[in-house]
Amino acid sequence: MLQRGALSATAMLVGLSTFICFGGVARAQDADAFHEVETKYIFGNFTVGSSTGIEGEKAFEPETEANFGKGGGGHYGVSQTTLEYEYTPTQYMQIVFGPTVSYYNIHGVPGLDDRNMAAINGFEAEFRSVLIDRNPSPIAVTLSLEPEFHSRDETSGAKVVNYGLEAKLEADAELIKNRLFWGFNLLYEPETTRADLGQWENESTFGISSALAYQIVPNVVIGADLWYLRHYDGAAFNSFTGDAVYLGPTFYWKIAPKVLMSAAWETQITGHEPGVSARLDFTDFSRQRARLLLEFEF
Repeated sequence: MLQRGALSATAMLVGLSTFICFGGVARAQDADAFHEVETKYIFGNFTVGSSTGIEGEKAFEPETEANFGKGGGGHYGVSQTTLEYEYTPTQYMQIVFGPTVSYYNIHGVPGLDDRNMAAINGFEAEFRSVLIDRNPSPIAVTLSLEPEFHSRDETSGAKVVNYGLEAKLEADAELIKNRLFWGFNLLYEPETTRADLGQWENESTFGISSALAYQIVPNVVIGADLWYLRHYDGAAFNSFTGDAVYLGPTFYWKIAPKVLMSAAWETQITGHEPGVSARLDFTDFSRQRARLLLEFEF
Protein backbone atom coordinates (compact mmCIF):
# COMPACT_ATOMS: atom_id res chain seq x y z
CA MET A 1 0.00 0.00 0.00
CA LEU A 2 1.09 3.60 -0.56
CA GLN A 3 2.34 5.19 2.62
CA ARG A 4 1.30 8.58 4.00
CA GLY A 5 4.09 10.36 2.08
CA ALA A 6 2.87 8.86 -1.17
CA LEU A 7 -0.64 10.14 -0.50
CA SER A 8 0.80 13.59 0.21
CA ALA A 9 2.67 13.46 -3.10
CA THR A 10 -0.55 12.52 -4.88
CA ALA A 11 -2.29 15.47 -3.23
CA MET A 12 0.51 17.77 -4.44
CA LEU A 13 0.04 16.54 -8.00
CA VAL A 14 -3.74 16.99 -7.79
CA GLY A 15 -3.18 20.52 -6.44
CA LEU A 16 -0.88 21.34 -9.33
CA SER A 17 -3.49 19.99 -11.74
CA THR A 18 -6.19 22.20 -10.24
CA PHE A 19 -3.94 25.28 -10.37
CA ILE A 20 -3.01 24.71 -13.99
CA CYS A 21 -6.58 23.90 -15.01
CA PHE A 22 -7.97 27.16 -13.59
CA GLY A 23 -5.25 29.15 -15.33
CA GLY A 24 -5.60 27.18 -18.53
CA VAL A 25 -9.37 27.45 -18.76
CA ALA A 26 -9.06 31.22 -18.47
CA ARG A 27 -6.83 31.18 -21.54
CA ALA A 28 -8.44 28.29 -23.45
CA GLN A 29 -9.40 30.67 -26.23
CA ASP A 30 -5.66 31.12 -26.95
CA ALA A 31 -5.03 27.39 -27.52
CA ASP A 32 -4.78 27.77 -31.27
CA ALA A 33 -1.77 30.06 -30.82
CA PHE A 34 0.15 27.14 -29.32
CA HIS A 35 1.75 24.35 -31.31
CA GLU A 36 0.79 20.71 -31.20
CA VAL A 37 3.48 18.64 -29.43
CA GLU A 38 4.52 15.00 -29.55
CA THR A 39 3.42 13.66 -26.19
CA LYS A 40 6.14 10.97 -26.04
CA TYR A 41 8.69 13.43 -24.64
CA ILE A 42 6.72 16.11 -22.77
CA PHE A 43 6.56 14.28 -19.40
CA GLY A 44 10.34 14.20 -18.92
CA ASN A 45 10.75 10.59 -20.14
CA PHE A 46 10.46 8.71 -16.85
CA THR A 47 6.79 8.85 -17.76
CA VAL A 48 6.52 8.43 -21.53
CA GLY A 49 3.67 9.70 -23.71
CA SER A 50 1.86 7.61 -26.31
CA SER A 51 2.88 9.32 -29.57
CA THR A 52 5.09 7.54 -32.10
CA GLY A 53 5.92 10.37 -34.49
CA ILE A 54 5.40 10.77 -38.23
CA GLU A 55 5.74 7.84 -40.65
CA GLY A 56 9.26 7.62 -42.06
CA GLU A 57 10.79 9.81 -39.35
CA LYS A 58 14.36 9.01 -38.27
CA ALA A 59 16.32 10.43 -35.36
CA PHE A 60 19.45 10.12 -33.25
CA GLU A 61 18.77 10.32 -29.50
CA PRO A 62 21.43 10.29 -26.79
CA GLU A 63 19.49 9.58 -23.57
CA THR A 64 21.09 9.60 -20.13
CA GLU A 65 19.61 8.31 -16.87
CA ALA A 66 21.53 9.11 -13.68
CA ASN A 67 21.09 7.99 -10.06
CA PHE A 68 22.48 9.81 -7.04
CA GLY A 69 22.75 9.01 -3.35
CA LYS A 70 22.57 5.88 -1.22
CA GLY A 71 22.00 5.44 2.51
CA GLY A 72 24.83 5.20 5.04
CA GLY A 73 27.04 7.99 3.73
CA GLY A 74 29.70 8.14 1.05
CA HIS A 75 29.34 9.37 -2.51
CA TYR A 76 27.18 7.61 -5.08
CA GLY A 77 26.71 8.71 -8.69
CA VAL A 78 25.93 6.35 -11.57
CA SER A 79 24.76 7.14 -15.09
CA GLN A 80 23.84 5.18 -18.19
CA THR A 81 23.67 6.75 -21.65
CA THR A 82 21.94 4.99 -24.53
CA LEU A 83 22.97 6.15 -28.02
CA GLU A 84 19.63 5.52 -29.70
CA TYR A 85 18.63 5.32 -33.33
CA GLU A 86 14.88 5.88 -33.67
CA TYR A 87 12.84 4.91 -36.73
CA THR A 88 9.08 5.19 -37.31
CA PRO A 89 8.11 2.79 -40.14
CA THR A 90 4.40 3.59 -39.74
CA GLN A 91 2.43 6.09 -37.65
CA TYR A 92 1.40 3.19 -35.39
CA MET A 93 4.84 1.68 -34.76
CA GLN A 94 8.28 2.86 -33.66
CA ILE A 95 11.63 1.07 -33.32
CA VAL A 96 14.51 2.31 -31.16
CA PHE A 97 17.88 0.63 -30.55
CA GLY A 98 21.48 1.39 -29.60
CA PRO A 99 24.47 0.64 -27.34
CA THR A 100 24.73 1.80 -23.73
CA VAL A 101 27.67 3.49 -21.98
CA SER A 102 27.81 3.63 -18.17
CA TYR A 103 29.77 5.75 -15.72
CA TYR A 104 30.29 4.85 -12.05
CA ASN A 105 31.54 7.18 -9.32
CA ILE A 106 31.16 5.32 -6.01
CA HIS A 107 33.17 6.03 -2.89
CA GLY A 108 32.59 5.07 0.73
CA VAL A 109 29.10 3.62 0.25
CA PRO A 110 28.41 0.71 2.64
CA GLY A 111 27.97 -2.58 0.77
CA LEU A 112 29.42 -1.29 -2.51
CA ASP A 113 33.02 -1.39 -3.77
CA ASP A 114 34.66 1.95 -4.57
CA ARG A 115 34.63 2.49 -8.32
CA ASN A 116 35.45 5.34 -10.70
CA MET A 117 35.17 4.20 -14.30
CA ALA A 118 33.30 4.33 -17.60
CA ALA A 119 32.45 1.32 -19.75
CA ILE A 120 30.42 0.21 -22.75
CA ASN A 121 27.73 -1.67 -20.91
CA GLY A 122 25.47 -3.45 -23.36
CA PHE A 123 22.66 -2.89 -25.81
CA GLU A 124 19.01 -1.91 -25.65
CA ALA A 125 16.13 -1.98 -28.13
CA GLU A 126 12.55 -0.77 -27.94
CA PHE A 127 9.47 -1.69 -29.94
CA ARG A 128 6.45 0.61 -29.55
CA SER A 129 3.00 -0.08 -30.99
CA VAL A 130 -0.12 2.08 -30.73
CA LEU A 131 -3.02 0.21 -29.10
CA ILE A 132 -5.55 3.07 -28.94
CA ASP A 133 -5.20 6.13 -31.17
CA ARG A 134 -6.20 9.55 -29.89
CA ASN A 135 -8.96 10.07 -32.44
CA PRO A 136 -11.75 9.40 -31.78
CA SER A 137 -10.68 8.22 -28.30
CA PRO A 138 -9.77 11.01 -25.83
CA ILE A 139 -7.06 8.76 -24.35
CA ALA A 140 -4.22 7.31 -26.44
CA VAL A 141 -2.35 4.16 -25.37
CA THR A 142 0.91 2.64 -26.66
CA LEU A 143 2.56 -0.65 -25.70
CA SER A 144 6.35 -0.54 -25.33
CA LEU A 145 8.61 -3.61 -25.08
CA GLU A 146 12.29 -2.98 -24.33
CA PRO A 147 14.70 -5.95 -24.26
CA GLU A 148 18.04 -5.15 -22.63
CA PHE A 149 21.48 -6.70 -22.18
CA HIS A 150 24.09 -5.35 -19.74
CA SER A 151 27.61 -6.55 -18.95
CA ARG A 152 27.88 -4.58 -15.70
CA ASP A 153 25.53 -4.25 -12.76
CA GLU A 154 23.55 -1.03 -13.09
CA THR A 155 23.86 -0.26 -9.36
CA SER A 156 27.40 -1.34 -8.41
CA GLY A 157 29.31 -1.57 -11.70
CA ALA A 158 30.42 -5.14 -10.98
CA LYS A 159 30.85 -7.47 -13.97
CA VAL A 160 27.68 -9.47 -14.63
CA VAL A 161 25.57 -10.95 -17.39
CA ASN A 162 22.16 -9.29 -17.22
CA TYR A 163 19.06 -9.65 -19.37
CA GLY A 164 15.87 -7.67 -18.86
CA LEU A 165 12.57 -6.89 -20.56
CA GLU A 166 10.85 -3.63 -19.70
CA ALA A 167 7.15 -3.76 -20.63
CA LYS A 168 5.23 -0.53 -20.33
CA LEU A 169 1.76 0.78 -21.13
CA GLU A 170 2.09 4.46 -22.04
CA ALA A 171 -1.14 6.49 -21.95
CA ASP A 172 -1.96 10.18 -22.16
CA ALA A 173 -4.86 12.58 -22.62
CA GLU A 174 -5.10 16.18 -23.82
CA LEU A 175 -7.00 18.04 -21.09
CA ILE A 176 -6.77 21.48 -22.73
CA LYS A 177 -6.06 21.64 -26.46
CA ASN A 178 -2.34 22.12 -27.09
CA ARG A 179 -1.82 23.27 -23.48
CA LEU A 180 -2.43 20.76 -20.67
CA PHE A 181 -1.65 17.02 -20.86
CA TRP A 182 -1.96 14.11 -18.45
CA GLY A 183 0.26 11.03 -18.69
CA PHE A 184 0.00 7.60 -17.12
CA ASN A 185 2.41 4.65 -17.29
CA LEU A 186 2.17 1.07 -16.02
CA LEU A 187 5.50 -0.78 -15.77
CA TYR A 188 6.58 -4.41 -15.39
CA GLU A 189 10.28 -5.27 -15.71
CA PRO A 190 11.64 -8.77 -15.03
CA GLU A 191 15.42 -9.29 -15.03
CA THR A 192 17.84 -12.16 -14.66
CA THR A 193 21.47 -11.63 -13.63
CA ARG A 194 24.53 -13.83 -13.18
CA ALA A 195 27.70 -12.63 -11.52
CA ASP A 196 31.06 -14.09 -12.61
CA LEU A 197 30.83 -17.89 -12.18
CA GLY A 198 27.72 -17.39 -10.08
CA GLN A 199 24.11 -18.56 -10.26
CA TRP A 200 21.32 -16.79 -12.10
CA GLU A 201 19.27 -14.52 -9.85
CA ASN A 202 15.87 -13.16 -10.86
CA GLU A 203 14.20 -9.92 -9.86
CA SER A 204 11.28 -7.80 -11.02
CA THR A 205 9.98 -4.26 -10.70
CA PHE A 206 6.40 -3.00 -10.82
CA GLY A 207 5.65 0.68 -11.31
CA ILE A 208 2.81 3.11 -11.86
CA SER A 209 3.06 6.81 -12.67
CA SER A 210 0.98 9.93 -13.14
CA ALA A 211 2.25 13.14 -14.73
CA LEU A 212 1.04 16.56 -15.78
CA ALA A 213 2.59 18.74 -18.50
CA TYR A 214 1.63 22.32 -19.41
CA GLN A 215 2.79 24.26 -22.47
CA ILE A 216 3.56 27.64 -20.90
CA VAL A 217 4.81 29.29 -24.11
CA PRO A 218 4.97 27.82 -27.62
CA ASN A 219 7.39 24.84 -27.72
CA VAL A 220 8.18 24.94 -23.96
CA VAL A 221 6.43 22.53 -21.59
CA ILE A 222 6.84 22.21 -17.82
CA GLY A 223 5.25 19.72 -15.46
CA ALA A 224 5.47 17.29 -12.56
CA ASP A 225 5.95 13.53 -12.47
CA LEU A 226 4.96 11.07 -9.71
CA TRP A 227 6.16 7.44 -9.66
CA TYR A 228 5.46 4.52 -7.33
CA LEU A 229 7.90 1.59 -7.70
CA ARG A 230 7.97 -1.85 -6.02
CA HIS A 231 10.91 -4.26 -6.21
CA TYR A 232 10.77 -8.05 -5.81
CA ASP A 233 13.11 -11.00 -5.74
CA GLY A 234 11.91 -13.36 -8.46
CA ALA A 235 10.69 -12.61 -11.98
CA ALA A 236 6.99 -12.80 -11.06
CA PHE A 237 6.71 -10.65 -7.89
CA ASN A 238 7.79 -13.58 -5.71
CA SER A 239 9.21 -11.82 -2.65
CA PHE A 240 8.73 -8.12 -1.85
CA THR A 241 12.01 -6.32 -1.01
CA GLY A 242 11.06 -2.65 -0.97
CA ASP A 243 9.22 0.27 -2.55
CA ALA A 244 9.76 3.95 -3.27
CA VAL A 245 7.82 7.03 -4.32
CA TYR A 246 9.53 9.59 -6.57
CA LEU A 247 8.30 13.11 -7.28
CA GLY A 248 9.87 15.88 -9.30
CA PRO A 249 9.68 18.51 -12.06
CA THR A 250 9.88 17.93 -15.80
CA PHE A 251 10.90 20.13 -18.73
CA TYR A 252 10.50 19.90 -22.52
CA TRP A 253 11.83 22.30 -25.15
CA LYS A 254 11.36 22.08 -28.91
CA ILE A 255 14.58 23.93 -29.70
CA ALA A 256 14.23 23.84 -33.49
CA PRO A 257 11.97 22.02 -35.99
CA LYS A 258 14.20 18.92 -35.82
CA VAL A 259 15.84 19.33 -32.39
CA LEU A 260 14.29 18.86 -28.94
CA MET A 261 15.23 18.32 -25.31
CA SER A 262 13.37 16.46 -22.55
CA ALA A 263 14.48 16.36 -18.90
CA ALA A 264 13.32 15.28 -15.44
CA TRP A 265 14.72 15.31 -11.90
CA GLU A 266 13.03 13.27 -9.17
CA THR A 267 13.60 12.68 -5.45
CA GLN A 268 12.57 9.67 -3.40
CA ILE A 269 10.11 11.25 -0.96
CA THR A 270 9.09 8.07 0.84
CA GLY A 271 9.82 4.37 0.72
CA HIS A 272 9.99 1.18 2.72
CA GLU A 273 12.37 -1.76 3.05
CA PRO A 274 11.18 -4.73 5.15
CA GLY A 275 13.03 -4.96 8.44
CA VAL A 276 14.52 -1.47 8.16
CA SER A 277 13.19 1.49 10.16
CA ALA A 278 14.30 4.17 7.67
CA ARG A 279 11.50 5.79 5.69
CA LEU A 280 13.42 5.48 2.39
CA ASP A 281 14.59 2.38 0.49
CA PHE A 282 18.24 2.84 -0.50
CA THR A 283 18.91 -0.84 -1.19
CA ASP A 284 16.67 -1.11 -4.25
CA PHE A 285 16.52 2.57 -5.24
CA SER A 286 18.62 5.73 -5.21
CA ARG A 287 17.86 8.93 -3.31
CA GLN A 288 17.53 10.97 -6.51
CA ARG A 289 17.33 10.19 -10.19
CA ALA A 290 17.47 12.31 -13.35
CA ARG A 291 16.96 11.85 -17.06
CA LEU A 292 18.05 13.93 -20.06
CA LEU A 293 17.22 13.22 -23.71
CA LEU A 294 18.22 15.12 -26.85
CA GLU A 295 16.70 14.32 -30.23
CA PHE A 296 18.12 15.22 -33.64
CA GLU A 297 15.87 14.29 -36.57
CA PHE A 298 17.31 13.69 -40.01
